[in-house]
Amino acid sequence: MGATDKLLAQSLDPAQLDQWFDQRFEAKMAEREAAHVPSLSIITTKGTMDWAYPPFILASTAGALGWDVSVFFTFYGLELLKKNLHLEISPLGNPSMPMKMPFGPQWLKDINWKVPNVVMAGIPGFEKVATGLMAQTVKSKGVASIDELRSACLEADAKLYACQMTVDLFGYSQDEFIPEIAGWIGAASFLPQAQKSDVCLFI
Repeated sequence: MGATDKLLAQSLDPAQLDQWFDQRFEAKMAEREAAHVPSLSIITTKGTMDWAYPPFILASTAGALGWDVSVFFTFYGLELLKKNLHLEISPLGNPSMPMKMPFGPQWLKDINWKVPNVVMAGIPGFEKVATGLMAQTVKSKGVASIDELRSACLEADAKLYACQMTVDLFGYSQDEFIPEIAGWIGAASFLPQAQKSDVCLFI
């Protein structure tokens, strides 16, 4: 409290003093809120094409909004930090995934092909076909690729962390991953950071 504030406080009666303190408190809290930078922590555990989109979309969007973003990639999520992305997708056991054609007339594109699990499991290369169709759909709809979204995260200063325990477990080499990784850390290092975040997500 400055000298002027002290003199003002001394000149007020108790009721006015309470009101003055309330106003000062509200003003200070408003200043603090305005200066606060929101933070987001994401724990990413999946390494397929469809599961790669949520963490990168959320992280790049939050970064573009000026948030402080940290993403921890562990287990299969480490695939998303590889220099060369070879992500696939599998509709097998995923009934929510629509099987649609990304080309042809609109009536053909609108059909949701209900392929039985026994067919998907029994046809060699079915996952390759599904991955190709999804990639074409993403491209035809103008949706950014995983590479582009990852670059957007880095441009927005999102910190991408790799789980060192998983690297050791799977026998990976750090040379396989992009050089922009913010750190090779464990859960014990990331969790305290996630605890302080305004938003924490597990994907």
